[in-house]
Amino acid sequence: MDHSSATFSKPLIAFTAAYLLTAVIAAAVQQNIEFVFYLVVMGVLVSVVFVVHSKVHLSAGLLWGLSLWGLLHMAGGLLPLPAAWTQEGSQAVLYSWWIIPERLKYDQVVHAFGFALCTWLSFQVLRKNVYRQTGQWPRATFGLCFLSGICGMGFGALNEVIEFIAVLTIPNTNVGGYENTGWDLVSNLVGSAIAAVWLRWAYSESEGPRP
Repeated sequence: MDHSSATFSKPLIAFTAAYLLTAVIAAAVQQNIEFVFYLVVMGVLVSVVFVVHSKVHLSAGLLWGLSLWGLLHMAGGLLPLPAAWTQEGSQAVLYSWWIIPERLKYDQVVHAFGFALCTWLSFQVLRKNVYRQTGQWPRATFGLCFLSGICGMGFGALNEVIEFIAVLTIPNTNVGGYENTGWDLVSNLVGSAIAAVWLRWAYSESEGPRP
């Protein structure tokens, strides 16, 4: 990506806008109050990414990854699950799908993927701030990658707070109970740790920005 520009590519804008509009229509048709709440949260997050990108110039790969994460989230709460697929919970949507019965849920994969991206985002923000202070791009030291991973997990914990607010304010949510929250946090940890290890390898000798 050209780090001298903080503009979003037109394909990225069109892709994100298309699935968000589809999600709005689907939530309205299904009268899905819970997902209206999440759509508002999604709007806030898109605005935050816009502001961060205008200041840090996030890589194209990260921006596309974040958009894909949004799509996976929208699909998870709105797409109906085929009756033959193993599920958990009272709502037969993609988020309830056991990809591997009693071992791995769609929800857990989305959590791991998303907070791996948050770790990468944190890394890019921290690295850019070091560059602004020193005039040099830092290598991906253990400390920088560890701190980025902790930031990713912190974003994951914030997500659980948002889900808790949904439980308190909206009847019949598909958030799940204490055990589900625990596995969400474990998934966040796994995603953040994998991202931190990848960053340590990918940027270990980098002297400038990379995609």
